[in-house]
Amino acid sequence: MLSAHIQDQTNRELKKYPVDQKQSAVMAALRFVQDEKGWISTDDMSDIAEFLGMPQIAVLEVATFYHMYNLKPMGKTTITVCTNLSCTLCGAEDTVAYLRSKLGIGLGEVTADGKFGLREGECMGACMDAPLFTLNNKKLCGRLTHEKIDQILAELDKS
Repeated sequence: MLSAHIQDQTNRELKKYPVDQKQSAVMAALRFVQDEKGWISTDDMSDIAEFLGMPQIAVLEVATFYHMYNLKPMGKTTITVCTNLSCTLCGAEDTVAYLRSKLGIGLGEVTADGKFGLREGECMGACMDAPLFTLNNKKLCGRLTHEKIDQILAELDKS
């Protein structure tokens, strides 16, 4: 069952849409669950479907279509590297390789201490700042160099 907090947030979101279009809040509801729990389980998707009155498969389709949703635990901080064309041309492969060596994990994996997860994602709409990654899908970090990545990781390691 969705927590009272997630239900309240989703109900506020529902006010933006016509009463017969509750499914329009599915992306927000997924985000609220992920913000609270760190990831979205199949049970959470079932609860969202029930709350919004939509088929479970429809929630799963949304959750698996977008790269911003974690469908398994991905650590305290999920680093999602854009590997779309512009970022790849500007060094995304080097960014991924450097992060893999620094963190000791591959794409889709989590560090042993649970601090970091590493993923790849599709275009984040900031090609002018390529290569780039997001932190927990909230903070965009661009124009990445090894030094800048080291600085970001050091700051995250302190928190």
